[in-house]
Amino acid sequence: MNLSLVDPFVLAQEYPDTLTEKLSSGHATCLRFNHTGDYLASGRVDGTVVIFDIETNGVARKLQGHTRQIQSLSWSRCGRYLLTSSQDWKCILWDLEDGSRIHTVRFEAPVYIAELHPFNHLLFVASLFEDQPVLVDISKRTPVKRILPTAPFRPDSEEIDPAAAAKRAAQDAKQSTCVTIFSAFGNHIISGTSKGWINIITTETCRTIHSMRPCNGVVILLRLARNGRDLLLNSSDRIIRTVLMPDLSQLGTDLEESNIKLNVEHKFQDVVNRLSWNHVTFSSTGEFVCASTYMNSDIYIWERRHGSLDKILESPQELGVVEWHPTRPMIVGCSLETGCIYTWSIISPQKWSALAPDFGEVEENVEYVEREDEFDIHPAEQVHQRRLDLEDEEPDTVTVDSAKDMTDADLASAFRVPVLLDVSDSESGEDIIAVGPGTMRRRTPGASREATDADVEKDTPANGTSRGAARKRRR
Repeated sequence: MNLSLVDPFVLAQEYPDTLTEKLSSGHATCLRFNHTGDYLASGRVDGTVVIFDIETNGVARKLQGHTRQIQSLSWSRCGRYLLTSSQDWKCILWDLEDGSRIHTVRFEAPVYIAELHPFNHLLFVASLFEDQPVLVDISKRTPVKRILPTAPFRPDSEEIDPAAAAKRAAQDAKQSTCVTIFSAFGNHIISGTSKGWINIITTETCRTIHSMRPCNGVVILLRLARNGRDLLLNSSDRIIRTVLMPDLSQLGTDLEESNIKLNVEHKFQDVVNRLSWNHVTFSSTGEFVCASTYMNSDIYIWERRHGSLDKILESPQELGVVEWHPTRPMIVGCSLETGCIYTWSIISPQKWSALAPDFGEVEENVEYVEREDEFDIHPAEQVHQRRLDLEDEEPDTVTVDSAKDMTDADLASAFRVPVLLDVSDSESGEDIIAVGPGTMRRRTPGASREATDADVEKDTPANGTSRGAARKRRR
């Protein structure tokens, strides 16, 4: 996108309004932008991970290492490393420099979600199905797994009788952790449980220091805004909540553990239709909340300032996952039925008057009045000298304009995926077929060719005879 040719009033729009693109490379189940928004990772139902280039919408790389559906994707801060988790009970850390596997970690249960540390790509946290969450260190050859607590933190100041305490402890032991994420600086882990609790755990000691129960349902998803102070919570009670968090990096200096407070800011829900939400995310600025609906094809966008519904985007199909671009008003979502990736953005008319100050845009054809000396024939020496003067200034075709929220340190460590000219994009949604509700399998090799040959034999008469005669001859 050439920003100099775009109307500045269009750039000021904060959320998309038009369905602009459709990407397809297999049946996508989850999506995630890298921190700069240059690439989009797509996890497929067959275990393949596809990296899309946002500028060209082309496939930059394909990663094959899982054998089951991809559950989650997590980028490192520099954009070079990608962590993938799958239903095949393992997580893989990829190096996008050459597409190799740095480490493969196997667990004793399927993985719900896994997320990398914000500043250490060799440390990640994983939530497991009907098992305790773990903090995994893969800096050494053998991974070190540390179990994280699930039970909520109970202050010692609470005085209850032993029987009630035993009953409460038994109830706390029944719940499981469904989602875990890191705080902005990675010093703490934020987890959500099946009983609606949010726990804050220190990364160094794996100890719970604060717990809060904003809902009674299952915590499905947690997502932090880019500022690290706003938490987005999606639960099974059909209510989306935004929670204001303290600056956890100030613990021990300006903030004590006993003074930690999590305050619910807004509650977003559809009071009329009582819709459930498949996936939620923050906008690039954190001022909007976006959600995809269950058993519905709409995308809801709320404004956090007033807590009001601003926009409803219509989708061709029900979306499982939606993600907002880190710097642009762009939303991507993958279809639950077909796995196609849809993109919503702003169609910006180019402002060609930015090329030259005297360039004027016209609404209709006008008669051009030429200048007196416009078509005069000048000497060849004078024309040649003008061309030489114009060639003295070399155009800058290398410098890349930085994003407004990127620091110099982030730009210095930014990573570009090497261009591979032999990346095949032949694997499309046609290679995966549905054999039942929620069950997919790869199409049998040669099945489509046999079907095509059968159709040709059915429709084409043999040796000028009728179709009936040809059918009898084949019998």
